[in-house]
Amino acid sequence: MSNTTIKSQAITKYIRTSQYKSSRILQQIRGRNYNEAKLILQFMPYKTCKIIMKTLDSAFYNMQQGLKINKKEVKITEAYANKGPVLKRFQPRAQGRAFPIKKPTCHITIKLEI
Repeated sequence: MSNTTIKSQAITKYIRTSQYKSSRILQQIRGRNYNEAKLILQFMPYKTCKIIMKTLDSAFYNMQQGLKINKKEVKITEAYANKGPVLKRFQPRAQGRAFPIKKPTCHITIKLEI
């Protein structure tokens, strides 16, 4: 297993958070190993961290699939957030007007490699 590279990925779609907020967190874990990334995400105070942690775990378990893999060897090669569809809502305002509210969504992708 020394010469072969094992790759896996996990994608979480339609997350109710902005692409920019997610990207800021993913930038912190990109290029790190699995254990470091888990530790960083555990102590960050953002709502998106829990979702990113689940996606990271999913990518790791996709890689495992019956193999004995050391968590220290697993590296995060790619971690990015793509823009998802925007939910459009309206807030009533004075004198019969409507104020648009845009609720963004995003898709998070994490790719791992040994």
